[in-house]
Formats: sequence, C-alpha cells, structure tokens
Amino acid sequence: MGSIRLTSRAAWIAIAGVLLVLCAAAVPLSGLARQNLNAGGGGVPVWVSVSFGAAGLVLAWRRPANPLGWIMVAGAFFGALAEDASYYTVADYGLRHGDLPLGAVALFAQPGWAPAIVSFGLLILLFPDGRLPAARWRWMVGAYIAVAAVWITGAIMITASVLAARHVRVDASGNLLQLSGNTPGYGWWNLVQNLFFPLLLTCWLASLAGQALSFRRSSGIRRQQLKWLLTGSAAALVGVGLGVIFRPVPLLSDVLGAIGFLAVPVSIGVAVLRYRLFDIDRIVSRTLAYAIVTGLLVGVYAGLVLLTTEVFGFHTPVAVAASTLAAAALFSPVRRRVQRLVDRRFNRARYDAETTVAAFADRLKDAVNLDSVRDDLAGTVHQALEPAHLSVWVSPR
Repeated sequence: MGSIRLTSRAAWIAIAGVLLVLCAAAVPLSGLARQNLNAGGGGVPVWVSVSFGAAGLVLAWRRPANPLGWIMVAGAFFGALAEDASYYTVADYGLRHGDLPLGAVALFAQPGWAPAIVSFGLLILLFPDGRLPAARWRWMVGAYIAVAAVWITGAIMITASVLAARHVRVDASGNLLQLSGNTPGYGWWNLVQNLFFPLLLTCWLASLAGQALSFRRSSGIRRQQLKWLLTGSAAALVGVGLGVIFRPVPLLSDVLGAIGFLAVPVSIGVAVLRYRLFDIDRIVSRTLAYAIVTGLLVGVYAGLVLLTTEVFGFHTPVAVAASTLAAAALFSPVRRRVQRLVDRRFNRARYDAETTVAAFADRLKDAVNLDSVRDDLAGTVHQALEPAHLSVWVSPR
C-alpha cells in the first residue's frame, strides 16, 4: 500500500508540473503570436484551464478514487495544450509562413479544445461520485463520446492530409481553415461539424436537467451537493451571459466571464470535498438579497435623479447628492426586509431558527419562574439548532 500511495503522489506531482508548464507557456506564446492572452487563441482561455486544473488537482489529491478530479485535470490539460498550440500555429503559419520548428505538432495539438469541452461536459453528468445517475443514461454517454471521437479522428485525418499536401492555412485564432466546417470538398466533415456542437449542447442541457430532477428526489448530503452544482451552473450562465452583454467594455466583460467560469470548478470542488457544504443556503440567500437590494436602490436612485432633473428641472450637484443620500438611507431597512423575504423562501433553516428565537424572547418578557424559563430555553435551543447534547448551567447566587 505504501508503494502504491507513493507512486500515486509521484504521478500527481508529475501531472501538476506538466499542467503548470502548459499554462505558464501561454504567456510567452501569446506574445510570440502578438495576441491578447485573455482571448484564448483558438482554444480555451488560460484562466479557465488554471481554474479547472487547480480544482481538479485538489480533488485528485483528496479524493483519488473519484474520477471527477481526474476528468477536470484532463480537461485543463487539453484546454491549455490547445491554447498553446493555437498561439504557436498563428506565430508559425500566420506570421512566419511555416519557418518555426514543430509547427506540424502544434497543428495536431490545436484541436485539443474538443476533448477539453467534452470532458467538462461529463462533469455534470457524473457528479458527484463519478457514477451515472441511472443505467438509462449510458446510451447518451455512448453517443456523446462516439460523436466526439468521430470529430477528433476526422480532425486528425484532415490535418494529416493538409500537411501532406503542404497547403496549410490558418485563421487569426490558429484554427486550420479546412476544419471550419464550410470548406468545399469536405462534405462529410461539414456534416460532422454541424452535428458535433448541437449534440454537445443537448447532452449538457440533458445532464443539467437530469441533475435538477434528481434534486427534487434527493435529501441530506446529496441534496446539498446538488445545490452547490446547480448554484455554480446558474452563476456560470449569468456570468458568461453578462460577459457577452458587456463585450464593449473589455475589462468588465473579462471579469464577469472569469467569475462565471470559476463558479463551476469551485462549486464542484466544495460539493465533492463536502467542505462547509451547508453554507450554500446562506450564500444563496445573501447573494439573492444583495442583488435585489442593489437593483431596488439603483432604481430608486435613478428615479430620484430623473425626477429632480427632468421633472423639476434642478440641474445641480445638490439634486444628485440628495438622491445619493436618500438611496443610502434606504439601504438598511430595505436590506432587512428583503433578507427576511429571501430567507423565508430560500433559507428556511435560518428563518425558522430566527422565528423560534424571537418567539422565545417574547415569552421571556412575562416569565418569572426560573425552572420554566430553563425548560423553555432548552426546548427552544433544541428546536432551533438541534444539538446532540445540551446542558444549562445556572450560576448560584
């Protein structure tokens, strides 16, 4: 057992080193290709590979028997490899006309983004223990992997034929033009390309829907794990969507996109490791509450500014300052009200506990018997916190 564990840790260290080198190589290679590092070339942006790789390495170290960590590491590896290869093919075939060494190797590695996104898609379906939710999902996994294998095999074949014909052409992202899916003479490949992405999206959505349905039937630890997965997926969709909307503002778009992509590996890591698992209710309620409060106060501020400037015609800094002070004064009462409403719907444990404690405080006002107060206190604590053991110590006078 000792030698196996040592070998496993040695392999983990070697994999971590390779992944670190691939991610770090994106910095000089993006400069060689004269491209923005955040653009990701034709592959996956480096910070996406880093986030999934870091979470996967932690899971692989702490839960080596769970395949999710290794799947995340594999996806990060192929994503980083594809990004490095994309920068290199741009520098070689786009800027220097094929004069750099190992250009053919980079062309074969550049479609590595395909197995990367395939592995990322498997995470949702195999969450949280690496097993399928039911046997009926096997056909979908088989179709998912089969189409991905056809795409990857086709990409290798076309790349080899293009290299043999010495007719290499790449676009601004390092993608081989013959792999674009609309090249004359590659009818079979165009069909595969048109089937690949819709099937991937369908499988992803079906997997997410399956996990959402199983959430309704689950309880205990598994229910909390699914809460983390669904919350992380929702945050990713919102973050990426806002990143697209704010594309005219590059810095804001990059930050929102990064937050969205980070939500998935972080939520999967927390759920699998079961670290502070039950804090998800508090996180969801706080996030919703502050999002609603922010929206309400922004609406109040904008309404007051429009009212004072457009309706009453006060075009002075005083009007803006008064609107700001009014919005600030409303923050605390609005936050308390909204938090109470959100807790009632999304964080029942906290809401019920606060209601129980408040009721006890009301009863305590009229209590005069120490024994009844002690019994009432013990019952309230049991109802609100459900401790395994409870003792009440009364100081002697």
